[in-house]
Amino acid sequence: MSVSIQRLQNRLFDLHSNKLFETAVIFIIIFSALVTGVKTYEINTSLDQTVQWLDALITLFFLFEVTIRLIAEPRTLDFFKKGWNVFDFVIVVASLMPVDGNDTVLLARLLRIFRVLRLISVIPELRVLINSLLKALPRMGYIALLMFIIFYIYAAIGSSLFNAINPDLWGNISVALLTLFRISTFEDWTDVMYETMTVYPLSWIFYLTFIFLTAFVFLNMMIGVVLDVMQQEQKQYDRERDDSEADEVHYIKAEMDQLSAKLDTIETLLRQSKRHD
Repeated sequence: MSVSIQRLQNRLFDLHSNKLFETAVIFIIIFSALVTGVKTYEINTSLDQTVQWLDALITLFFLFEVTIRLIAEPRTLDFFKKGWNVFDFVIVVASLMPVDGNDTVLLARLLRIFRVLRLISVIPELRVLINSLLKALPRMGYIALLMFIIFYIYAAIGSSLFNAINPDLWGNISVALLTLFRISTFEDWTDVMYETMTVYPLSWIFYLTFIFLTAFVFLNMMIGVVLDVMQQEQKQYDRERDDSEADEVHYIKAEMDQLSAKLDTIETLLRQSKRHD
């Protein structure tokens, strides 16, 4: 019984690792996103019924694919030790929620929209990007904290100096923070600057120093952190892929050596049988 189970697991693992099957999974995920998009249009009853059938078939396919991966694991719990497997499992199970009830129809549709996120777990390059972003978040958090301090200082200064000029933009520190965010995104920031320059001609120093710190210094720091982490993740991914390919080469070489040894044994036996004849 254990031999048959092991054989089934090997076959399912080979199926899941097959490039054609992986391509089919990617195609179905993209097709699922298109089906979800069709639902946002006003369509007739017959087409709506077809879309519902397609959605049900897509859900069954995803359930089938996750079940294959679950059974292919030597130990079932090993499947849930990988974060991306848990991510796929949660999305697939959540998409099983029926869309017939009025109370759950909106939630079910929203959950089906998230099925397109499975592209991240299927395509390794996307996983590298997401892992890089998640690992960069702590370091980016310190930069964001420093940016908030600079924002707060400039907001306090701007609210104190420019409140009388335009209370809508500088009335209090919270409004001033929003105004500074607008300036940092270069959204008509010159209009704000020229307005204050009518009263304070040197107020351009306030705006230019703020833009230099936020738009150039801190933004480049953010980009530098993300690029650094991405390079580390890419190197790790390349090492893991090379190790996996090396293991496959070693496995094939070992199998070839065993096959060669068996052929030598058969050849020796044939020679001995000929001598006896």
